[in-house]
Amino acid sequence: MAGAQVSPRRREVLDVLRAAAGPLGVAEVAEQVGVHPNTVRFHLDALIAQGAVHQRVEQPAGPGRPRTVYAPRPGMDRSGTRSYRLLAQVLVSRLASIGECAAGEATAAGREWGRFLVDPMPPFRRPGAAESADRLTALLSDLGFAPAQEAGEDGAPGLIRLRHCPFLELAEEYGQVVCSVHLGLMQGALAALDAPLTATALRPFAEPDSCLAELAPVPPPDRPAGAAR
Repeated sequence: MAGAQVSPRRREVLDVLRAAAGPLGVAEVAEQVGVHPNTVRFHLDALIAQGAVHQRVEQPAGPGRPRTVYAPRPGMDRSGTRSYRLLAQVLVSRLASIGECAAGEATAAGREWGRFLVDPMPPFRRPGAAESADRLTALLSDLGFAPAQEAGEDGAPGLIRLRHCPFLELAEEYGQVVCSVHLGLMQGALAALDAPLTATALRPFAEPDSCLAELAPVPPPDRPAGAAR
């Protein structure tokens, strides 16, 4: 029941089950909570649907009818609040504190994730510049950047306008780290595609409503000294 809200009465039913030495029936829970069994049954059904409680049929030791009993599922309570932004602040602030190499470390981390997140090309096929830019734009869209491509003067992919930042508050406070992660992510994705272009720069907040990622052809590899031209 990740992120599910639990009403006070439902919480009380769950607490009774957790405090019990063994599984309880509806009547036993109702007696401890002080409400009608039908009310308890309603809350138990909801807790089962949320994955917090499981039920089973218990056979009697002697004559009598089987009864349905309920017990809490093991594991930490998943109904509380989350604070992933605080966790991100802790980690990003620590990385930012290491000094001049923070941007390089952040870019390297972004490259690794870019390689992991991009959809791979079919075997034995290398994309052209336009397809590479399209695939990168699709990835950025999935991640929430609201990207828009813009061609250069030669008609080739020139830049990608990022109109939304899913980490805006962190980027405003720790731009050196967060924006470097974004640049590395784009570089890693294009490298994983074996694309003929790469992201050469990311200009944070270059315009009032967007950041600009610059694209350029991948430079040819250096020729070994003395190699034939």
